[in-house]
Amino acid sequence: MVFGNLVKNPRPATTLRNTMRIPFLSLVLATSSFSFMPQTQAEESKQSVAKPDDLLLKIFEPRAYADKDGNVLAYRLLKPIDYDPGTKYPLVVFLHGAGERGDDNLAQLKHAAKDFANEERRRMYPAYVLFPQCPKDLRWCEVDWKLESHNFPESPSEPLRLVKELIDVMIDSAGVDETRVYITGLSMGGFGTWDAIARYENLFAAAAPVCGGADLKTADKLSRLPIWTFHGDNDQTVKVSRSRTMVAALRELRSTIQYTEYPGVPHDSWTETYKNPELYAWLFAQQKP
Repeated sequence: MVFGNLVKNPRPATTLRNTMRIPFLSLVLATSSFSFMPQTQAEESKQSVAKPDDLLLKIFEPRAYADKDGNVLAYRLLKPIDYDPGTKYPLVVFLHGAGERGDDNLAQLKHAAKDFANEERRRMYPAYVLFPQCPKDLRWCEVDWKLESHNFPESPSEPLRLVKELIDVMIDSAGVDETRVYITGLSMGGFGTWDAIARYENLFAAAAPVCGGADLKTADKLSRLPIWTFHGDNDQTVKVSRSRTMVAALRELRSTIQYTEYPGVPHDSWTETYKNPELYAWLFAQQKP
């Protein structure tokens, strides 16, 4: 069965603007494994930031997804430890922040990747972990994160649309347990997480947005979804009110949302969040009916 279009040599960020259609490969699913096309070593060496350590580069495989029009999403994939092709695994989607945008397929490993790659954690919670990279000048959710509030965009951003397609492909073809698809993200990725769970409200089993913001009018869509959100009360980049007001709106609807606010912490509320073992225990315990 043909399951998607993957490119070996993805174009840089302008590809997502669809300025030019590019060649792409249609791969056939091998029944024993999930085999999206990895990038070449030469592509991997082109980078705008310092490389992550060798372990992360080894276990987060560089890959790329292309839609039917040739628009490309670069991503890294951490496969389940001791992978068994006969087993269905949870999928965690991680959306990085604005500082990790680009086309090197490396920068998105800057935050949280080491936490997800922890061997003890991987053995405790075997799962796919997906780290897509948003191109420079684009966003997971096309809104201004400096504002006190925003309106839910009518359409998903181009990178988020491609992430959703990739999730669908993995559910269909990669042994993903569709009752255990999770999403988390920080800052710009926190906005993307709120946007994704409102836009694709039946897709995720749980969400953990970190220092992001949501449209309050989407609260009714999310009141039954397990959510744990995090923010520093001294955040000068994304106002802590963005989390407080959404949490209040959800609790008015009798949501069981959990909220952790870090006293005195500025924008970096993600370091403490992703090193917390309780987050992973909570996340992987969630499952759709």
